Amino acid sequence: MACASCSTKDGSPKGCKNNGTCGTDSCNKLTVFDWLANMSLPSGEKPYNWVEVRFKNGRKEYYHNSENLTLSIGDIVATQAKSGHDIGMVTLTGELVRIQMKRKNIPDDIKEGLKIYRKASQKDIDIWQSARDREEAMKVKARQFAIDLRLQMKISDIEFQGDASKATFYYTAEERVDFRELIKVFAREFRTRIEMKQVGFRQEAARLGGIGSCGRELCCSTWLTDFRSVSTSAARYQQLSLNPQKLAGQCGKLKCCLNYELDTYLDALKDFPKTDTKLYTEKGTAVCQKTDIFKGYLWYAYEGEWMNWHKITTEQAKEIIELNKQNKKITSLEEYASDVVEDAKNEFENVVGQDSLTRFDNPKRNKKRRNNKRKGNQRNKKGGSEKGGHAKQAQGQNQGQTKKKSPNKRRKNNKRKPQNSKNASK
Repeated sequence: MACASCSTKDGSPKGCKNNGTCGTDSCNKLTVFDWLANMSLPSGEKPYNWVEVRFKNGRKEYYHNSENLTLSIGDIVATQAKSGHDIGMVTLTGELVRIQMKRKNIPDDIKEGLKIYRKASQKDIDIWQSARDREEAMKVKARQFAIDLRLQMKISDIEFQGDASKATFYYTAEERVDFRELIKVFAREFRTRIEMKQVGFRQEAARLGGIGSCGRELCCSTWLTDFRSVSTSAARYQQLSLNPQKLAGQCGKLKCCLNYELDTYLDALKDFPKTDTKLYTEKGTAVCQKTDIFKGYLWYAYEGEWMNWHKITTEQAKEIIELNKQNKKITSLEEYASDVVEDAKNEFENVVGQDSLTRFDNPKRNKKRRNNKRKGNQRNKKGGSEKGGHAKQAQGQNQGQTKKKSPNKRRKNNKRKPQNSKNASK
């Protein structure tokens, strides 16, 4: 999304190249809406002196405002680090920070917490921006060095500290990697302190971001913070095809959205009998082939007649199972399947006042062909009238001999052309 500093003169987005640290905070990741901003504190209460600071690609930390600086969302601040200082952006202040720290189990002990030094000066911002401009070129070289050393790892991202004294390399690997020689190469080539940090595949996708198959931005890079395990049973309960290409996200793992509606499906399946339960009838034993969770239908087929399916409701299936527990059998499933009536016709109403929904189904006819056909018909009619003139005259003579003409018709014949009168006299 383009913000004010990303746009060009003609209005097209250009990109501010701040890697998610835009000054106007419009391309922020994992933004939290401060719904307590308009609420005033009771008399005598001091504002909460902890703030949330965001760094590159959604990395957030909580810092103690020991200097009691007047900070607001979007301010660039210099924060304490293990060595030196870092530059970040304030994303949350006030009482909502207390709730977020309590939710993430972060203690608000002043002794253990890090502090905010000051608001960033222009010199701090210039050093920070110049360090960020080096990250992309360094990432290309770092990947090449890892390939040359034949290490089974992928360097996904590089993040510089605000004072440009340290660079953190984020990588993913399926197995343990010995990168001691790689760190020596990095230190000799880039002339800075190196820190290697391994992340999971989901965390890598969250840092890099992207567009999912649904057409929206990835959940892990916009709002999702806790990554729960996803299993293939979630797809089975929702009756999805076990296609790994469709079920996997950009991280290569199963999509996190498979867990969103799983609880609703599990609650709906409680009303259904187990699919491995067989129905015993006098005609034969029926096995469940398919279920429809939304409409509450089940399809059964007799053993040996797998092509013929019989649809019954969940209540009917439970009734048959109860009879089977009492050692009773029904005659056949056709008795119950006949009670289920399908509405094969789907009727749509024009509630918006628009045109027909099927107006694009019929192919358009070519107007040029219509005009050519009309012209051809007119020519044929003209030619046929000239050729058939003599034949019509002969027919008129024969009719005049057999039928008597009325006086009105005689008057009309007298008014005809003289050629007709000559032919009649002859």
